[in-house]
Amino acid sequence: MTIQAAAICQARGIARCVLLAKPEEVQAVAQAHGIELPPGLEILDPDLIRERYVAPMVELRKNKSLNAPMAEQQLEDPVVIGTVMLALDEVDGLVSGVVHSTANTIRPALQLIKTAPGCTLVSSVFFMLFPEQVLVYGDCIMNPHPSAGELAEIALQSADSAVAFGIAPRVAMISYSSGNSASGEEVEKVREATQLARETQRSLLIDGPLQYDAAANENVARQLAPDSPVAGRATVFVFPDLNTGNTTYKAVQRSADCVSLGPMLQGLRKPVNDLPRGAQVDDIVYTIALTAIQADTLS
Repeated sequence: MTIQAAAICQARGIARCVLLAKPEEVQAVAQAHGIELPPGLEILDPDLIRERYVAPMVELRKNKSLNAPMAEQQLEDPVVIGTVMLALDEVDGLVSGVVHSTANTIRPALQLIKTAPGCTLVSSVFFMLFPEQVLVYGDCIMNPHPSAGELAEIALQSADSAVAFGIAPRVAMISYSSGNSASGEEVEKVREATQLARETQRSLLIDGPLQYDAAANENVARQLAPDSPVAGRATVFVFPDLNTGNTTYKAVQRSADCVSLGPMLQGLRKPVNDLPRGAQVDDIVYTIALTAIQADTLS
């Protein structure tokens, strides 16, 4: 599936793709599945290029006392090779995850790419494509129990991602309560995060706590949050924790007339994106396209 997705992206000009794999194995898979490998699709054998990245990796991690034998061992993983290539600007983005865990994709990025200026964490968004609109959901895969400060940063990162893709950000900080209708530790965390984000970026349209229906539906908004600048027309939904975010995006993805694109990671200095296990060809194509747009935006 990865080979077919890369071939589609290369042929359509979505991105110039580089596959880290043995060329003969790629050719065999392509032939077996009737995939035409387009001109310009680059295939690099990890075994033949690994050695050239030992010294750069040692240099990148010299503050952690990484030596050459340790670097050689870590570079056995093609994801690490790809991450070093990204750190050296030999490629503009990295997509992984079909056969690697999220941790195996993210760990090298945090070690070698590091977070973007002004960012202290990495979070994620999904773009939820409905017939009438596109909504942004964050964070759905990265931060299990964010503090108020971390939740504020996730909100700001998600708003920036919306802007990068042409979506005017109206940010709803989701909770089980709207406004002052209830209190409790989790509600207060969302309220504090909203205030922190507002103080950081005063021009941003953001409100919370808001219940999901109040954020999404104008009729409910008139009843539950009539004075909110966001309620009823939110475009960015920031969930209070990973349990809520992950469950919500999957429920909407499977139950509504919706296509979800992502996850797209945000907060890294350069684009690295993790594919969900079981990703299909279309999922991979979408993620490559998201990564290419991120790279173009960051450049």
